[in-house]
Amino acid sequence: MINLAEENESSQSGTATLTEANGKVKVTLKLVGAPKDVAQPAHIHVGACPEVGAVKYPLNSPVNGMSETVLDTTFAKLKTELPLGINVHKSAAESKTYVSCGDLKF
Repeated sequence: MINLAEENESSQSGTATLTEANGKVKVTLKLVGAPKDVAQPAHIHVGACPEVGAVKYPLNSPVNGMSETVLDTTFAKLKTELPLGINVHKSAAESKTYVSCGDLKF
């Protein structure tokens, strides 16, 4: 489990759980303090928090603090791509504002 720490005084934190099955990785995001009915873009970025870089894997946007995404990759492949960070954005309109972030560790 990856802890997603609050950023920019957002009052939003949470967890990302990664599980592998059948050659794919499922990413489950659970955020506390997320706004109601707002889709918040989320991605796995190249680099480490808080200064993540380019988007490596787009994730389904959490709504009401929850999302699940199945990625066409494996833990072994992700390990070769480290450092990687999961970042959640305030909204599509305010995508430059990060609300939480956590580094992938295996």
